[in-house]
Amino acid sequence: MPFYRASEMAESRVAAQPMGRFKGLAGELVKVGFVTYPEGKMSRPHYHPNEEQFLYILEGRQWMIVGDEEGLIGPGDLVHIPRGAKHGGVIIEEVRMFTAKSPAGDGTLDQDHHDAEDAEAITQRLQEKLREYSE
Repeated sequence: MPFYRASEMAESRVAAQPMGRFKGLAGELVKVGFVTYPEGKMSRPHYHPNEEQFLYILEGRQWMIVGDEEGLIGPGDLVHIPRGAKHGGVIIEEVRMFTAKSPAGDGTLDQDHHDAEDAEAITQRLQEKLREYSE
């Protein structure tokens, strides 16, 4: 079937990011999905050695770190995450995004998910940004 309605797609949770809600599907070469994270939650810093990813923010705001760069992203922003790039974010306002990852692999959005070695240090930085935006 070539046509899908996001409102009719099954919602799931993934082990690597249990705070999020996911609606995804896979094609032959790419997997896509809608991801929602609640305010105040954090995407634990991680990387995908075998997957390239794009995020398109539909709603909300998030402070995000990708590699050595960081910034506030919101509706209309597109983020490229190259293979192997450490990334994570903290949700300032509930975020709904569209994501695309390649290759499709087994079709799950949390496949090829590995914690960053310096996840604790990155997490501290993200927590600082959440406090800054919460004041």
